[in-house]
Amino acid sequence: QVQVMESGGDLVQAGGSLRLSCGVSGSTARPIIMGWYRQAPEKQRELVATINSRGTINYADPVKGRFIISTDNAKNTVYLQMNSLKPEDTAVYYCNMKWGVAVESPNVWGQGTQVTVSS
Repeated sequence: QVQVMESGGDLVQAGGSLRLSCGVSGSTARPIIMGWYRQAPEKQRELVATINSRGTINYADPVKGRFIISTDNAKNTVYLQMNSLKPEDTAVYYCNMKWGVAVESPNVWGQGTQVTVSS
């Protein structure tokens, strides 16, 4: 069974930095799209950043210039470097690995990691 696991969430003061990591177990196939999403209390899950197998990156406007997504393709791992954190970045951050570009392509979500930014 393929599993996706995030780590790195923590409590941090505003202006601080965190680095999230996400890896895959149960599959050696390289994901085509790796992405980070987040869900704040009483809000819908939203895109943070994605990177595809060609290295094309997409950031949500609220995180542009502050967050950096990167990968270690040899390890099928994706990272999210979060700088200049703001209280509004507080959320559960989820990793998604997708093996294909179609909407219906197989994909797996992680269990989420909590990021809390205090003011």
